[in-house]
Amino acid sequence: MRLSLLSLTLLPFLYAPLADAEQQPAVKHQLSKQIEQVMPKVIEWRRDIHQHPELSNREVRTAAKVAAHLEKLGLEVRTGIAHTGVVGILKGGKPGPVVALRADMDALPVTEQTGLPFASKVVSEFNGQQTGVMHACGHDAHVAMLMGAAEVLASRQAEIAGTIMFVFQPAEEGPPAGEEGGAKMMLAEGLFANPTPTAIFGLHVWPGSPGQLQVKTEGIMAAADSFQITVKGKQVHGSSPWRGIDPINVTGQLINAINLIPARQIDVTKAPAVVSFGQVHGGIRWNIIPDDVKLEGTIRTFDSDMREDLITRMAHTSKHIARASGAEAEFHVHNFAAVTWNDPALTDWAMPSLNWAAADHGVAAIKPITGAEDFSFYQQQIPGVFFFLGISPDNTPLSEVPPNHSPMFDVNEDALITGVRALSGLALDYLANPPELAQK
Repeated sequence: MRLSLLSLTLLPFLYAPLADAEQQPAVKHQLSKQIEQVMPKVIEWRRDIHQHPELSNREVRTAAKVAAHLEKLGLEVRTGIAHTGVVGILKGGKPGPVVALRADMDALPVTEQTGLPFASKVVSEFNGQQTGVMHACGHDAHVAMLMGAAEVLASRQAEIAGTIMFVFQPAEEGPPAGEEGGAKMMLAEGLFANPTPTAIFGLHVWPGSPGQLQVKTEGIMAAADSFQITVKGKQVHGSSPWRGIDPINVTGQLINAINLIPARQIDVTKAPAVVSFGQVHGGIRWNIIPDDVKLEGTIRTFDSDMREDLITRMAHTSKHIARASGAEAEFHVHNFAAVTWNDPALTDWAMPSLNWAAADHGVAAIKPITGAEDFSFYQQQIPGVFFFLGISPDNTPLSEVPPNHSPMFDVNEDALITGVRALSGLALDYLANPPELAQK
């Protein structure tokens, strides 16, 4: 895979046609008015979902709220996909292609500190521990915006040529230990089987100029892997380390050596690569050298060949550094997400719709983000475009804006109208004028 910035991002575009040229201004005006009218509901939905967050695979209340709304709109509604996922099918009055729109529903094990009047006070259990629960990544806004887009688009059902699939996904943040979930599970349970969309669009709220959309072609978010290394030595009294094999000492050498792999063995001019250790566990007493040490961390890459090479080198390094001291090392990798890969042709095609949606707020190019998204698994099946919506407070430097996953994270609700415009416009434009895309 290659990295490149979106060449067309800053060029002015006109809104893609929804109707005949002479009808276009009227159609655009009507669509804008409909979106403005639904926004009070979008804000109300967002605040209600924010106040009642649910962890991954536990989005029962949120799913029920979404399903009831879609049923009220007259959509075909499917529930219980990948535990709590909800899908709404809007069949237009005319034949045509199928396009999918996606929002994620789950919250995080974070104790909210925003002081908002609708702040979460929910406490739940996560991996055996009691924790506060918060929509610290904006999924409450994602759900509300897609619910708003569904209402607007359902009102135009008779004129739609094709089908729109609304995907409300659980467990984007990752399912609990020992469970499956998220995009992978929805696909495994036949999400794209009937009907089969030919493209998918999704967005994520992000610190940035409020109402501005940010996008790039190709790799926009990293592939994410977790890794686990167990260094096995031989337990012995700390006063006589020569009688055993010290896994703590081996671990120190191993951490340094692995950190040097992306710094000295990988060509990072091709694409970024990050390795970070997040956990080191070993020992139980100050004067006992333990039998083993366990390490966990994350790998972030934007190129599939580089990812395989990096993992191979990490496994090789772990094995041989341990053996040099008489120890053993077990190395395991689990893939959380693939590269979020924006199809270049579909991204270029989408630019008129995104520019219309952002209006005066504009559309900007964004650098690759080393965060990850399981939206990437949809993009492995069909072409897709994932983009970001700026939701920072007005006139606030980015350095002062709490990031996603912070207990202080909040959303500038005035920016959400841009998200509803983007989702609605992309769906209608795609069905009215679908691009010719290479098959996966």
